[in-house]
Amino acid sequence: MATVAVVDIVVGPSMHFLPLVSLGPAFAPLVGGWRRTACVGGTALLLCIGLAWYDNLTDVRRGSMTFASVVGVTVAGLVAVSMRRKREAELDSVRSIAEAAQRVLLKPVPRLAGRLRAAVSYTSAVAEARIGGDLYEVVAASQGVRVIVGDVQGNGLEAVETAAVVLGAFREAALDEADLVRVGRRLERSVARQLDGEKFVTAILAEVSGHQATFLNFGHPAPMVIRSDGTMHLPEPPAYALPLGLGEHGPAEPEPFGTEFLPGDQLLLYTDGIIEARDADGRFYPLTERAYLLKEPDPEAALESLRQDLLQHVNGPLQDDAAMLLLRYR
Repeated sequence: MATVAVVDIVVGPSMHFLPLVSLGPAFAPLVGGWRRTACVGGTALLLCIGLAWYDNLTDVRRGSMTFASVVGVTVAGLVAVSMRRKREAELDSVRSIAEAAQRVLLKPVPRLAGRLRAAVSYTSAVAEARIGGDLYEVVAASQGVRVIVGDVQGNGLEAVETAAVVLGAFREAALDEADLVRVGRRLERSVARQLDGEKFVTAILAEVSGHQATFLNFGHPAPMVIRSDGTMHLPEPPAYALPLGLGEHGPAEPEPFGTEFLPGDQLLLYTDGIIEARDADGRFYPLTERAYLLKEPDPEAALESLRQDLLQHVNGPLQDDAAMLLLRYR
């Protein structure tokens, strides 16, 4: 409005910029409440009166129509503010319910679990969402610390529902079953009842007990073990198994495999949203080459450094959910 007034005064009465003053009250509802909108509308009306007097339009029908337009736009803006505030209140209510549901589904992992320190990082590919098709959990059982990281095929509410089924089954089985193979069987049965045979869940289960880490891989990317001396390797299963939900199509269930896990070692479990993230040239994210980023003393800070490097590699929004779970032997 100030720009319109200055231009109108500089150009003079030969060109009338008076109608453009109504842009002020037109945009005011986008950034303020009803008080601000009314204030902008009143200022616009006073400015119109002054410019109309300067341009000798006080007795002309065009000036009167401009006054009426400013008043009408201001009233419409006040109505728009009221409707916007109502929608914002509804959206805040929905968000609070969604956040509560997300916290129930993906609960914060314990920072300490036995001799292990745990940290997790989750980046959803959907804007404004905190969860998607990826899942994780850490359970301290009598047999050792048991964890799961998985990826549900697809996205949306169906993927979230399937993730809830897997997590619920794992939380019970991890405390009840004697070994990791039986935990995997419980998960397979639960997912098979939930899915229709065409969808599936890739997952990796791990159990850390003493100085040994045991894994059970259901078609998931291999875990990454980083030794205290900086060396790194990816433990592979003796034979790859089908993901959860496709067990009836496979020849056999997955076989457990393990590796040493000593004080100072780190274990990183992740989903394919990490290693399949591409840059502008189509190159995949080199996770193994970025293992040095996990040297920071604080595990949460280490994972955040890795996540920021991932986002910098992509240089844009992620195309898939990306979850990482880091365990450190204290």
